[in-house]
Amino acid sequence: QVQLVESGGGSVQAGDSLRLSCAASGRTYSTFSSFHMGWFRQAPGKEREFVAAMSWSRGMQYYADSVKVRFTISKVRGKNTVYLQMNSLKPEDTAVYYCAAVADPGVEVRTEWAYDYWGQGTQVTVSS
Repeated sequence: QVQLVESGGGSVQAGDSLRLSCAASGRTYSTFSSFHMGWFRQAPGKEREFVAAMSWSRGMQYYADSVKVRFTISKVRGKNTVYLQMNSLKPEDTAVYYCAAVADPGVEVRTEWAYDYWGQGTQVTVSS
């Protein structure tokens, strides 16, 4: 099974930046080549929300409108870690952030139903 481990969350003030990491394991690097990776978030009392997604090859990226100019999803060639760089954080960004993966999506990658594997989440808290 694919394992995903998020890290990098924390408590910051509005306007600060954080970089989240998602370490993927359980497959050879070559068999990750068809994967798509996603970031979702869920605030207390709210449903899970799409944040960003990326093909493993880095050729395609998608963002929610609310984070499009502030967040960047990325990975380094040859490595199994996906990042979410979050700049200009707002209190509305407070949530548990989840990393997700799917081998070959048959559903729009901006929906949670596209993904087969999920990390346990990392908390991001932004104070005003």
